[in-house]
Amino acid sequence: MDEKSYSFFGIAGPTVSYISIAVSILLSPWFSWQRNALSDLGHPTRSSVSPVFNLGLLLGGFLIMIYVTTIFRKYAKYTSICLGASAFSLQLIATFNEIYGSLHFAVSVLFFLNIGIFAIVYTLEKKSYFGALVFLIGLISWISYGKLYNAGVSVPETISSLAVVSLVAYSAIRIYLGKDKPNK
Repeated sequence: MDEKSYSFFGIAGPTVSYISIAVSILLSPWFSWQRNALSDLGHPTRSSVSPVFNLGLLLGGFLIMIYVTTIFRKYAKYTSICLGASAFSLQLIATFNEIYGSLHFAVSVLFFLNIGIFAIVYTLEKKSYFGALVFLIGLISWISYGKLYNAGVSVPETISSLAVVSLVAYSAIRIYLGKDKPNK
């Protein structure tokens, strides 16, 4: 496998996670963007799609870790540590799903903090305006939640995580196309 081919894991991980989320939503007529958190789909006793949802998060986090440890660390040393922490936090959300109550809440908060830190560190390390934009989109989605719009927590979860997914994909594409320089 060509070394740059490992950049595809930076796209595959988030894609797997979002496919599992989408399938879970489609198979859950009770799910509401107005009332639910995405993690409601992963509750083992209240959701029949919890295996699909939780496996998707676990596998997505694993694939992102492959991206981090094989190629991304060579292009963004400090940012790769933050992305690795984010991927691990994603796996913790699936492992300590909603049945774990406050522990699930803590790992969910950790995940969203980690993805914000990832965007900030990417901005600084790669001198990227796109990273700053991603951070601002995520921050605004959480700050305006409950103030500018009323919806379930799934809405800011989706907005902030999709913004970060676009940054992960952006980094992977830049590496694959040779538009990014390895660390010195």
